[in-house]
Amino acid sequence: MIRPAEILLVEDSPGDIRLTMEALKGSRITNNLHIVTDGVEAIDFLMKREKYVDAPTPDLILLDLNLPKKSGFEVLSEIKESIQLRVIPVVVLTTSQSERDILLSYEMHVNCFVSKPVEFDAFFNVIRTIEDFWFTIVKLPKQ
Repeated sequence: MIRPAEILLVEDSPGDIRLTMEALKGSRITNNLHIVTDGVEAIDFLMKREKYVDAPTPDLILLDLNLPKKSGFEVLSEIKESIQLRVIPVVVLTTSQSERDILLSYEMHVNCFVSKPVEFDAFFNVIRTIEDFWFTIVKLPKQ
């Protein structure tokens, strides 16, 4: 039996959280979606601190850039500086289309940068495409 994919969504927008949940619920890939709503909580989850002591190591991180408490860039920096975490693929999923944000994300070794579409069906398709790409096409290291 294949274990479910562990996906960490780092997102503070309730609407985008709901859309992502819906998109992944109907997926052909079995997954467990974990949600944190700020950058501090994201690092606690990844480092298995506080209430996240038993949290699974994610197979994929969907990271918004505009987060409370600690920005997406700060979270990305901590992930890529950690020997244990840097192998986890990080997809920046943000409303930003700023060339500066795109360049900085790649300079910080993000695996890919995706601007969130505003249209419902397009957003749904983006989430499903990301999941399909990372779990059926790409070969990931075993966690």
